[in-house]
Amino acid sequence: MPSQRQDRAVDAPRRFQDRAVIMPCLCYRDARAAIDWLETAFGFETKVAYEGPGGSIAHAELRIGSSYVMLGTQKQDPFNWTTPEQAGVSTQMIYVVVDDADAMFDRVSKLDADIVRPLADTDYGSRDFSVRDPEGHIWNFGTYHPDD
Repeated sequence: MPSQRQDRAVDAPRRFQDRAVIMPCLCYRDARAAIDWLETAFGFETKVAYEGPGGSIAHAELRIGSSYVMLGTQKQDPFNWTTPEQAGVSTQMIYVVVDDADAMFDRVSKLDADIVRPLADTDYGSRDFSVRDPEGHIWNFGTYHPDD
């Protein structure tokens, strides 16, 4: 007879089928300012933000559409998180699927953001662009979706 844990494992693909299961985690020197910028620039909505020592952000979850990203203020912990600024290189890139890449590009361009790759059509059928946030994380926005 299967245990409850085994039953949950078997049901996992169904449970997670219609919701996000991969959530990038980002480290920021000033997570509070990053949250404000991500809300203004990209339209993220803060779902939760837990304050840490000294007014830092211990953990935050931001949502755009049906996807989430987690972030927090850089700190000493077992993960040895670092920011792109501290590393001197981009530490990751995130791709966000949007219905209208032109509208998102216009929104971001009004903020005088650091456009890494301008809006363009790709050879794989997407229309997308890349932008660097104020602390160096690379964000890609485009119409490519693997299920389309």
